[in-house]
Amino acid sequence: MLFNDVIGLPHIKNHLTTTADRNRIPHAQLFTGKPGSGALPMAIAYAQYILCKNTGGENNDETAANCNLKFRNFSHPDLHFAFPVAANDKVKSHPVSSHFLDEWRNFLKTNAYGSLYDWYQSLGVENKQGKIGVDEAQNIVKSLSLKAYEGGFKVMIIWMAEKMNTEAANKLLKLIEEPPNNTVFILIAEDEEQIIQTIRSRCQSLYFPPLSESDIAENLEKRENCNPAIAKKIAHQANGDYTKATHILRKNAGDEQFEAWFISWIRSAFKAKGNKSTVLELVAWSEEIAALGRETQKSFLLYCIDFFRQSLLMNYKAKTLVYLEPSAEKFKLENFAPYVHGNNIIEITDALETAIYHIERNGNSKIILTDLSIRLTRFLHKKAA
Repeated sequence: MLFNDVIGLPHIKNHLTTTADRNRIPHAQLFTGKPGSGALPMAIAYAQYILCKNTGGENNDETAANCNLKFRNFSHPDLHFAFPVAANDKVKSHPVSSHFLDEWRNFLKTNAYGSLYDWYQSLGVENKQGKIGVDEAQNIVKSLSLKAYEGGFKVMIIWMAEKMNTEAANKLLKLIEEPPNNTVFILIAEDEEQIIQTIRSRCQSLYFPPLSESDIAENLEKRENCNPAIAKKIAHQANGDYTKATHILRKNAGDEQFEAWFISWIRSAFKAKGNKSTVLELVAWSEEIAALGRETQKSFLLYCIDFFRQSLLMNYKAKTLVYLEPSAEKFKLENFAPYVHGNNIIEITDALETAIYHIERNGNSKIILTDLSIRLTRFLHKKAA
């Protein structure tokens, strides 16, 4: 993957190529960005630039051409990956990244901008909590203790580094602090605060902003053969996330189902005040969502947070920042927006984030969601200050 294949972010590309050209490559870097911002494709392009000695341009001699060819299948012997995994039908116990390299390479070829949820779906483990465990850390130590196959750099890309558990992080700490010669670590995270401070402090941080609407629209036209007018509309709805843009285009974002669940939930919550029978509707709704995989539950609750924030922006007349466009015929965002205001948005957001926290820690989803639903009825009926 060349830098030309990475969408937008020219300032980051310039920074990375400049450090490589000047032989000032940090031994450990932390790329932080939201899903669809391009942190993973950028890390791979950077690794290719380093390993294939693409300094001074993308067109090089035969040696570099052969090296670039190996990157087409993400199979360069000095490029190593670690990513969250969980046991599935193929690997019953002690799963590590090396067990899923075929699936990973196919994921990169088809969906390099994909989210963690997309990755879990491709593995069929969306009901489990993937992690980078101590077995993975041992594999990383072992693979990096060997000499570089082509005598140059070795690059280890750790995707979703915040999924490292404490044991794995502690085992890798010394290696990241004092890596073998010509070894480069690139950690990629969505939430760097979840990575232990001792590792973060040893990495040079690089932050990835959301992609611009013009970059997303341009690439939808070029890569997906999308109509310009439709591409512009989708780019606005995607909110800087290229993967979300492609999902919207292909109508597989899951947002339509999320929207239906959300609207059903909100309507029941409104009716529940002083109506005991409606509480049973909220319990039934909670049971329906609890029956889904945990990653789907988390994705849905994140969607709810986004929906409430967009409603708040609509309520306070910041329409230029509103990209959400509900498709339900009898539900209008502008009609719902007045019920989300400064007197309840913090409580609503805190409740949703707390629910996500407990679901991540394998709490009983039915109890968590029922509690959340009952609390929501109280928050929505609060009057604006």
